[in-house]
Amino acid sequence: MTKAKLLIMLLLAILLISACKSVAPASEQSPPPPAVSQLEPSSIPSSPPAIAPAEPAPTPTPPFPEPTPPPVTAPAPTPVIKEGFNVGNRAIDFELQTLTGDNVSLSGLRGKPVLLNFWATWCVPCKLEMPFLQQVQDKYKDSGLVVLAVDLIGTRTPTVTENPETVRKFMSELNLSLIVPLDEGLKLTKANAITGIPTTFFIDKDGIIRFKMIGAFPNVQTIERELTKIMPVQP
Repeated sequence: MTKAKLLIMLLLAILLISACKSVAPASEQSPPPPAVSQLEPSSIPSSPPAIAPAEPAPTPTPPFPEPTPPPVTAPAPTPVIKEGFNVGNRAIDFELQTLTGDNVSLSGLRGKPVLLNFWATWCVPCKLEMPFLQQVQDKYKDSGLVVLAVDLIGTRTPTVTENPETVRKFMSELNLSLIVPLDEGLKLTKANAITGIPTTFFIDKDGIIRFKMIGAFPNVQTIERELTKIMPVQP
């Protein structure tokens, strides 16, 4: 190759390099890509948004207090009913032998109404009253009524001595089937302060005297009127 050709090629190379420098922008390093996405300025509020205050936590409701138990009251003591022979008293207990040889006690009849009559064969009002007592027994025995005709055995008048044979004869003549306890020595009669016969006690199923009659009943209806104090009465 001739020197003239080499010189031409060198000039062309110099011209080409000069042209490239005039086209390329100033040499600056490109910034690295951002690590996060940037928001547009228009989307950024000028002041931070107001934050609504947090709702206060509800105050825990205290549990309902345990109800105070009512004070324990001791049961009232059962009133003691005095034993005696007046209305409202507990009838005096006894155990006597009957005309038929059996034993009967008032406490053994607890739970049943009792009509307790004191009498003797020589007592004229008693003789008039006994048939009424028999009728009452016949009518109410199925309802639980017990009629006890307590005889004042051993008493006497100028013409009569009260003994078992006298009583049996009297019961047979009047066709009576009442239970007849015999008050030997008049202990029960005296305990009940009997001053005249007939005397009749109306005793309820709890053993309490609800009515006391001194003298003879004139009829069955009068007995039934008082019987209502210790039991239901049939019409």
